[in-house]
Amino acid sequence: MTEKALRLGTRRSKLAMAQSGQVADAVSQVTGRPVELVEITTYGDTSREHLAQIGGTGVFVAALRDALLRGEVDFAVHSLKDLPTTPHDDLVVAAIPEREDPRDVVVARDARKLTDLPRGARIGTGAPRRMAQLNAYARTHGMEIETVPIRGNVDTRIGYVRSGELDAVVLAAAGLNRVGRIDEATDFLSVDTVLPAPGQGALAIECAADDASLIAALAELDDPFTRAAVTAERSLLAALEAGCSAPVGALADLLADGQTVKEMRLRGVVGTTDGSTLVQLSTTGPVPETHEAAMALGRDMATEMLAQGAAGLMGERAQ
Repeated sequence: MTEKALRLGTRRSKLAMAQSGQVADAVSQVTGRPVELVEITTYGDTSREHLAQIGGTGVFVAALRDALLRGEVDFAVHSLKDLPTTPHDDLVVAAIPEREDPRDVVVARDARKLTDLPRGARIGTGAPRRMAQLNAYARTHGMEIETVPIRGNVDTRIGYVRSGELDAVVLAAAGLNRVGRIDEATDFLSVDTVLPAPGQGALAIECAADDASLIAALAELDDPFTRAAVTAERSLLAALEAGCSAPVGALADLLADGQTVKEMRLRGVVGTTDGSTLVQLSTTGPVPETHEAAMALGRDMATEMLAQGAAGLMGERAQ
């Protein structure tokens, strides 16, 4: 007799369905059980407000977590950058699979790169983090741009460019990759130009903390290097007391010598959305061996950034 299907809770967006489908296949392979997708509408999907106004943190996550806690689904897949940094008492992130490309990309008219955009170009993005860094880049490179706050799914955002309403939009490479549209990117932004959101490109697979057998099965999909990197990034975000709509960028990457991973470099940035002031830091050290070591790496950098004035750049401190 076939084992009962595992129920995977997912948001309904095309991107969420694509990434959940990929996880479902992987979970099916490691457990030998069928996995069915259960579509759940979240407040972040239905609200037309800008993310910064509805609080940002957790708006895409709460409904999925409620379904998990009520036992309506067995596990859920989140974009890690949407997940609040405070751990949930009754849930556990059982796996963080290997990360996709963490960079941001530009989708622009006439296949232009960021540096080729016309003077006064209107660039759409929903993220204060991107606005801060794009505006800072423009200031230091003699460019004139206007960043325009937008919301919506991939189709909606790219539609603003196709219709001529905007000259370009900035999106996460990982999202375009997962929906099979990465060929529409006209420029990949170097992380030296725009640092991604903490956890960008990574997925979190979450389930009930008391489901030991499912936790063990899902753990086979965990990538320890990705987990160490995103733990450091999210620890930095948490220590800055900033929600996911704050203008904070962070990336931990692994520095390898041939096949051997030697060190981890953590970079962080906080800025005013007009790009007039940025606090940027970078630190390199041994790859954290434990969760505590990765947390400490992020916390220490946050302390240094706060000492350099980061607190005053984030507007309202998220409580």
